[in-house]
Amino acid sequence: MLIKAHLRLIEKLGEKANGSRRLPPTVAPLRLYGQEINPSTFAMARMNAFIHDMEAEIAIGDTMARPAFSGDDGTLRRFDLVTANPMWNQKFPANAYKNDTYGRFARGVPPSSSADWGWIQHMAASLDEGGKMAVVLDTGAVSRGSGNQGSNKERDVRKAFLEADLIDAVFLLPENLFYNTTAPGIILVINKAKRKKGQILLVNASRQCAKGRPKNFLEDGHVDTIGETYLRWKAVDELSAIITKQDAVKNDYNLSPSRYVSTGEQVEVLTLDQAVVQLREAEEELEAANRELEKVLGKLGLA
Repeated sequence: MLIKAHLRLIEKLGEKANGSRRLPPTVAPLRLYGQEINPSTFAMARMNAFIHDMEAEIAIGDTMARPAFSGDDGTLRRFDLVTANPMWNQKFPANAYKNDTYGRFARGVPPSSSADWGWIQHMAASLDEGGKMAVVLDTGAVSRGSGNQGSNKERDVRKAFLEADLIDAVFLLPENLFYNTTAPGIILVINKAKRKKGQILLVNASRQCAKGRPKNFLEDGHVDTIGETYLRWKAVDELSAIITKQDAVKNDYNLSPSRYVSTGEQVEVLTLDQAVVQLREAEEELEAANRELEKVLGKLGLA
């Protein structure tokens, strides 16, 4: 969505060649890098890059366990822009994060029940000093854990990103856009060179779609509206809000756009998938608390 809005601006400067848009000579050519674990998806990505005459290097492999792009010193290679739509709420054992040799998870270990903030940290670690990233995730990634008593792994990682002033914007998408779920998603934008320091733009685009069968879809007008809201950084009634770090702290680091932007619709309700993730995370926290209690009782000779 954001990429389409940016590309539309570039297209106005470009020229057509053999029916395809070409970037003007004043714009540096793009070079793309990507990694995919699924062999068929990897093959399609390679074919897609070839068909569209892209300068692309696509690697196959497990990004979380073995990132394909690293420097001679073994550190992650850094990029200007990073974007991805990883599987939502993937399950990885805690050791996948704790034994990481790339220093990707310094802001906190995500729960085993959801790797959303694991992927966010991997992508953020792959950005250069002025880099920007956008990732499509389950809506719960920006709200789970807020309002809970005590610590919560996802909320704590979210807090660390907020404290570092890295979160640029969150977009709530309409429901029934994706073919593998009817649930809405969010686009989270992380920016290491924010235009508006100390601010976060929240866009509730839940009504910016056209109804279709079997899926809803975004028309050009919807993309333009959402993209312009971000590019112009503006608050619009029933569409967007600009909040500060203090606003987020008051809401216990809940960054769901529906929390701050009302569209006159019903209050957001947890989906079954989100409820299951929260239940699993609560079970993990209970197990950890029980282990600590056993240690204390052991020292007291009461185990």
